Amino acid sequence: MHAVTSGSRFALAGLLSGALFLTAAGTASATWPPSKGSQGDTKQSGSSNAGTLVSRVTYSGSVRSRGSGTAVQPVTDWTPPACWYEPRSVAEFKDYVETMYTDTINTPGQANYAKAAVGQFRDIYKDGKYKNYNEDKAADGNWWVAVQNPDRTDDPASWECSDLPFWVANNDAPGVPQAVTPKILAEAAYNAIQLPDTKVTLAPADITKVNLATWAWLDKAEFKPVSVTASLNSGGLNIQATTTAKPVSLRLEPGTSDAETIPASGVCAMNSDDSIGEPYAKGKAHLTPPCGIKYLRSSSDSAFHLKATITWQISWSGTGDTGANLPDGTFGTTQDIKVQEAQAVNR
Repeated sequence: MHAVTSGSRFALAGLLSGALFLTAAGTASATWPPSKGSQGDTKQSGSSNAGTLVSRVTYSGSVRSRGSGTAVQPVTDWTPPACWYEPRSVAEFKDYVETMYTDTINTPGQANYAKAAVGQFRDIYKDGKYKNYNEDKAADGNWWVAVQNPDRTDDPASWECSDLPFWVANNDAPGVPQAVTPKILAEAAYNAIQLPDTKVTLAPADITKVNLATWAWLDKAEFKPVSVTASLNSGGLNIQATTTAKPVSLRLEPGTSDAETIPASGVCAMNSDDSIGEPYAKGKAHLTPPCGIKYLRSSSDSAFHLKATITWQISWSGTGDTGANLPDGTFGTTQDIKVQEAQAVNR
């Protein structure tokens, strides 16, 4: 059994490569600290998670299951942060290091290089450059540690926050570009949003006819803005950000080139009442729908795979700041639709 966890390996990476030093912090920023207080009532988990450097950020609202693969997809070349730096109190950091050291040294069969590395890591903060984890300065500052976005641990970018834990005095800037801020929390929340399944309502439903305009619309009661709040309360820092996704348009892709979309672009914009498309009602069979599809050939014994993709406008606001919009995102699903040979149908 190997007691060095992924979080431990993260902190020890520099040691194992012979880099037994702390990366120097940069110049202080006039915008630090990012907050003078907190907003909202999102609660922070009380778990210390001793033995591994995991993020203390908590999420609330419309939060998707981790690893579900249903994340909103940015329309531009943009990705949420894969790692960042967070503060820890002296007591929390000491607990982390001592627990990691004890677990590693006492694990049967533990590799000697791992024992040596964790011992060297501990020496830096206990008896080396620092003395006893700066306990005599506990009221004057905090340790800042690198953490990975728990939803992106498989991304090589999650290892870019490679500085070993470093000391930052109260109200000083951490001096690293990935130091956690409300904006970073907003970007992390972007990746955590759970959006509703993008299934459009069709008339006729499931089975339609060749050359018949099929009406398409979204239920505005279901497709409404959704939000996720990311909060961090650690090492004297108490900040949060809320990221909101609002549906703005629907794109229809018929699943065959033998079809016409209405409008021709296939993009149905949001109406003034926040609906998309128009529900079919009796007596409208002779009308052209504002949003829909006309299939020009049958699907025979199979079905066409209609893809419906919603574009979501993403905005955020946070502690001490109201940010600009984040990149729009898309989220789509497919649904089967059978098309039969016929020129008309009674409704």
